[in-house]
Amino acid sequence: MNHSDVLWQPSASIETLKQRSAIIRTIREFFFARSVMEVETPCLSQASVTDEHLHCFSTQFVGQGYAQGLPLYLQTSPEYAMKRLLAAGSGCIYQIGRAFRNEENGRHHNPEFTMLEWYRVGFNEHDLMDEMDELIQLVLGTEPAERLTYQQAFIQHLNIDPLQATLEELKELASAEDFADIAQSETDRDVLLQLLFCMVIEPKIGQTVPCFVYNFPASQAALAKLNQEDSRVAGRFELYFKGKELANGFNELTDAKEQRARFEADNEKRALKGLAPVELDEHFLAALNAGLPDCAGVALGIDRLVMLACEKSHIKEVLSFDVERA
Repeated sequence: MNHSDVLWQPSASIETLKQRSAIIRTIREFFFARSVMEVETPCLSQASVTDEHLHCFSTQFVGQGYAQGLPLYLQTSPEYAMKRLLAAGSGCIYQIGRAFRNEENGRHHNPEFTMLEWYRVGFNEHDLMDEMDELIQLVLGTEPAERLTYQQAFIQHLNIDPLQATLEELKELASAEDFADIAQSETDRDVLLQLLFCMVIEPKIGQTVPCFVYNFPASQAALAKLNQEDSRVAGRFELYFKGKELANGFNELTDAKEQRARFEADNEKRALKGLAPVELDEHFLAALNAGLPDCAGVALGIDRLVMLACEKSHIKEVLSFDVERA
């Protein structure tokens, strides 16, 4: 049989796509009942992201007029554009849309994927965790989620305080967990913390009920406000369930000057790793300067959510056409 005779067909079954459609309808009804407005923002933007761990697809506009020759980037998230709407007075908003990351392709990753992102004016990260918990219970039929601070997760599963551990202590621990090849040459505490969290802690949490981890280190939360009681941590949370990272949320940073400084720090990190600097998103920074209301926001991976709801083991099983069949 010719390879193309198979690849024209969907990677997900029609039955699964019907279940996916029902889940998305449920999500829309959830936000409609709460008077949260659905919005659409561009997939293509004039600016990329400074995060050293995110890689964009890029192109250049060849048409006539003002935009001729303009570099354009497929967005890794609708965050910056949605915050511009918030600054313009939109009130609480959500979006179900496509996002793109020029990175790995595997069981939980496709370079093009669907993201649910929403922002609640007047909420902090704990309010937003409450609302997300309601949505997850509705879609997946789970019990209420557990909650752990990032610090508690490390102490409970690795017997080390991530906020106080030295670089040498983290290297020693990483080596004991069979990551000596990475640990020996690493000079960044956060890289080791992320390695230990991803490889050791994530598989142990959220196995029976979803688990929120919050109060991430400030150095790992470039878009979040610092915790007022402990400046070592920031208002960032993530949600885990059955081995999948489902969501990443923030008590959003509203200070334009601080945000610019964090973006510039990102570019310094990029330079140290031999990566090209990224021009800052001046439209986004101007919106912050004009005034972003106090709010909390979160991004949730729709494809992973559907994987859990439909009990599928590979992301391609919930996509109409994965990248191999696109």
